Amino acid sequence: MNLSRRENLTGRVFLIVLILVTLLPFVSMLSAALQPRGTVPSGLTWPSDPQWGNFADAFTVSNMGALLRSSLLIVAGVVPVSVLIATMAGFGLGQLRVPGGRIVFGLLLLGLTLPFEAVVTPLYYQMQDLGLLNTRWAIILPLIGLYMPFAVFWMRAHFSNVPVELSEAARVDGSTTWQLFWRVQVPLARPAIASLTILMFLWTWNQFLLAIVLVDDPAKRTMAGALGAFQGQWGTDLVLLCAGSLLILTPTLIVFLIFQRQFIKALIQGSLKG
Repeated sequence: MNLSRRENLTGRVFLIVLILVTLLPFVSMLSAALQPRGTVPSGLTWPSDPQWGNFADAFTVSNMGALLRSSLLIVAGVVPVSVLIATMAGFGLGQLRVPGGRIVFGLLLLGLTLPFEAVVTPLYYQMQDLGLLNTRWAIILPLIGLYMPFAVFWMRAHFSNVPVELSEAARVDGSTTWQLFWRVQVPLARPAIASLTILMFLWTWNQFLLAIVLVDDPAKRTMAGALGAFQGQWGTDLVLLCAGSLLILTPTLIVFLIFQRQFIKALIQGSLKG
């Protein structure tokens, strides 16, 4: 009994320390963002007169409205297409006996080891040949391809854990492969699809490298990518820079807090097993 209490106490202390370490950078940025303009924040000190108007100034000078619209357009172009293709491919590799399926899955596993930095230069010249440089398509199309290995692996892991008897029963009832997919498998895969959608949203919203390399116009980048231009313009104003950074981080934090239950549910149901 004492050992159990000691383990519980140790676990709680560890979680509290982890939470503090995680929140400390955000609290530091918030305290810096509330300092008077023109000052240099020093350490973790809460201002006596918080300047909440700094967030409005950062929103205005960074043209945050246009950046928000651009990020939403890029997310709308990447996430639905990626999730749809990954769900169909995961079903084919996890439930159907697709010729060459193991070879395709092996290639996808190799794709998981490929960092974005290794392909950014070839992507630049490819987008240049296609005439897509400095357009949102230069971000959307590469991201769909680069996300596919993980997305297909995620969905295949789910479909592989679905009992084969469900598919056999649907076949006996006369369901076609398409009906089996949409009416039986997709409803069961909703937690996995929801969690994958959340991940795709967060990764796309926070995409930085491709945005700054393939797009010169900050108004056509993701919000994270536009942070580079914002830093170059206002890098000497640390107060405004911290306020703008927090504004960029806020949407991803809100999305994760709203949909965290779906994400945890997918993990509990074994979406990563396979």
